[in-house]
Amino acid sequence: MAACGNLNDDELKSLLTQGSEAAFDEIYSRFWKKLYNEAYKRLHNPEQSEEIVQDIFIDLWTKRAQKEIDNLAAYLVTSVRYQVFMLYNKTKKLPYFEEPLDYIALSSEEADSGCFEKDLIAAVQTWLNQQPEKRREIFRLRYLEEMTTKEISEHLNISQKTVQNQLNTAQDSLRSSVSKLLFLTALAACFS
Repeated sequence: MAACGNLNDDELKSLLTQGSEAAFDEIYSRFWKKLYNEAYKRLHNPEQSEEIVQDIFIDLWTKRAQKEIDNLAAYLVTSVRYQVFMLYNKTKKLPYFEEPLDYIALSSEEADSGCFEKDLIAAVQTWLNQQPEKRREIFRLRYLEEMTTKEISEHLNISQKTVQNQLNTAQDSLRSSVSKLLFLTALAACFS
């Protein structure tokens, strides 16, 4: 089946489940670079990034019949993030900012993790909207645009120390906000 390049993700997923190597090859060529970049931007280590992506594709092929995947692209990206978090857990080098998100990675197998993730995203968005404008902009540039503190200071024409202070304040505030959400979610799970 050489025409797999014309198929959408759902069609590829269906053929993969049936054992189509051509569908797997197309999924691999379609997503490998994106997944590698996703791992690399978190790890900054080419060997670890490549190993994580290879492991994800091996798992996808070997467990193709058992996996129930709604959105192939989202599943693969989430798998990369999960593997990165597991590596952080293993090496105990979890970046301070990402610690509250560790819970998501560990609970991604649960049936209600999609609902929790939506709640968490909404909570982070609410938190972000409550931040002062300058802090919100610094946070956005650092974590969404992935700019360095030096690049942010040059872009906003403020000192690098101010950028670092604002990021530290934002991280403390976000951590507190997310911790409360995690506590309430765990509490709700106990009573349901």
